Amino acid sequence: MTIKGPFIVLIGNDNKTKFIALSSDHIANLNRVFKNIKSDIMVYYACINQNSIIIVTNTITSSSDLQTIENYVKNVKHINSEDIETFHLP
Repeated sequence: MTIKGPFIVLIGNDNKTKFIALSSDHIANLNRVFKNIKSDIMVYYACINQNSIIIVTNTITSSSDLQTIENYVKNVKHINSEDIETFHLP
């Protein structure tokens, strides 16, 4: 498996814990969203580090794919969307 698309979500500790607690659901939901929009993007996994959540995809994502991930994360229930910043590593 080649990992080409880490997507970083800077997020507060409280939100990070809430997101990772249900990460398998979030990964399944993101993959469903990408399938529904007929994208080749697939999310492999999400992990946490000190300041962020890292979402790893199968390919380098386009700006519209990045927007899809960002919108999904910001719209997760029980997460303060004002506490979220996102960016993509090449």
